[in-house]
Amino acid sequence: MEEKINAEVVGVFPNKIKISVDNLEDFSLANESLKVGSYLRVLDNENAVLIAIIENFSIEVKEDMRKKYIIEANPLGMIINNKFQRGGDTIAIPPKKVEPAKKEEIEKIFMESIIDDKKFVFSKLSSDNEINVPVDGNKFFNKHIAIVGSTGSGKSHTVAKIIQTAVNSKEGTYEGLNNSHIVIFDIHSEYKAAFPNANNIDIDNLILPYWLLNSDELQELFIDTEANDHNQRNVFKEAVVTNRKQYFTGTDEKRDKIHFDSPLFFEINDILKIAKDKNEEMVPGRNGEKAGPLNGKLSNFVSRLENKINDKRLEFLLGQKSKEITFEETLKQLISYDSNKSNVTIIDLSGIPFEVLSITVSLISRILFEYGYYYKRLRCKTDVEEKINNDVPILLVYEEAHKYAPNSDLSKYRASRQSIERIAKEGRKYGISMLLASQRPSEISETIFSQCNNFIAMRLTNPTDQNYVKRLLPDTFGGLIDKMPTLKAGESLLIGDSVVIPSIVQIDECEDKPSSNDIPYFELWKEKWKELNIGAIKEEWYN
Repeated sequence: MEEKINAEVVGVFPNKIKISVDNLEDFSLANESLKVGSYLRVLDNENAVLIAIIENFSIEVKEDMRKKYIIEANPLGMIINNKFQRGGDTIAIPPKKVEPAKKEEIEKIFMESIIDDKKFVFSKLSSDNEINVPVDGNKFFNKHIAIVGSTGSGKSHTVAKIIQTAVNSKEGTYEGLNNSHIVIFDIHSEYKAAFPNANNIDIDNLILPYWLLNSDELQELFIDTEANDHNQRNVFKEAVVTNRKQYFTGTDEKRDKIHFDSPLFFEINDILKIAKDKNEEMVPGRNGEKAGPLNGKLSNFVSRLENKINDKRLEFLLGQKSKEITFEETLKQLISYDSNKSNVTIIDLSGIPFEVLSITVSLISRILFEYGYYYKRLRCKTDVEEKINNDVPILLVYEEAHKYAPNSDLSKYRASRQSIERIAKEGRKYGISMLLASQRPSEISETIFSQCNNFIAMRLTNPTDQNYVKRLLPDTFGGLIDKMPTLKAGESLLIGDSVVIPSIVQIDECEDKPSSNDIPYFELWKEKWKELNIGAIKEEWYN
């Protein structure tokens, strides 16, 4: 008697297959219901099995009112002679018998496709939490990562889990820190709780030298760029170059090569004095003295300089310590090579005034990029046979990246956007990779986002963001992206060069969780009226 086929392929398309199922209950595995994201096996011949992931279900009603279930699935690859190979375009003409993939089959694909030394695990298969989903650790970290998800989707927990797993990974049984180096730009002061041993740098202990700002950053900080005043630019540029030369203690030959972008000290108060003098300058005239060519034309510039220099909120950038800190001390602080050695450096941006947020992120990012660039040069100069460009690579984590690297041409975002775009395009060559985390991916510079090769897409409810992510991911996974609005907290779509097959996964629990910013309004409102010390608030405000 001929075996009755319950499910068979009825259509083959360039990036999907269509399957007809007589009875969905009979088709499902025991004790497990099939759903979007579950895996199927298509028996092509005795030696080859196609593995596909379910994209959607539908029902067709026949003329005799019998129901047929239709499944559309994305082909992922073939198991040939017990070996899994990516790519699913070799399926023969239908019909072909279809079954739910066996657990041991899926487990074998994940476990055997990546060698043990490269396995990096931070999640489990959503449809079966007994199956770990490893990624190739090298391909994951040396190719930029994007984590997107709405508030409450588990995005911060995912970031924390990935970093915690990285800093705890060791080759062998040695004591002490491993060689991981991660810098987190923490916009909401969330990650200190997740990394109690991190080097936590905030507005109270951050020291950044203004004299390391490049020409664009200096002008954005000290000049009203919207006014397009050439007098301000020319006076400022000339004063800075002259002042750098005055404080330079090297040879005359090197002094002559100093320019506006040279990373050398200059005294900002000297620049203010020069601007004041030019603004009040009197020159000889026919009948005594007359106003100089710039007299009264630099008033706005002088006022802006004075306001910046005297602004206590900018003490971390323009204060006395910023003048005294050396280049070496600045770099050691940012990568935790000072007295507080740590795998993780948290740059807490929550206290940074918004008007200098872009410049702060830009300066730190640029210093770390150039560290990678010059360290590679040094290594290659020391050993021309050197194959590893950077043996101390750094991961830069940009939390809520849309707030300082947006898809915007506004001048207040220009500095940070350009620095991060440069890292996105060139950083991997120098051992500087990035992890972008955002709840509004559509607002991130597309130049930055499009350079990411690994995606963890969590629940996204905004249609604009969904379409943006969908557009940047490979077409073959379009249907899976449609599941983003319905993902549970901690559940995500894992796609990219580092994972053997696209998967819907559940992120593992953190050891220490990031602090939640959700205020329990209703619980607090039900409590008895609380008194406020307005005077103390004012004191903190004014200080």
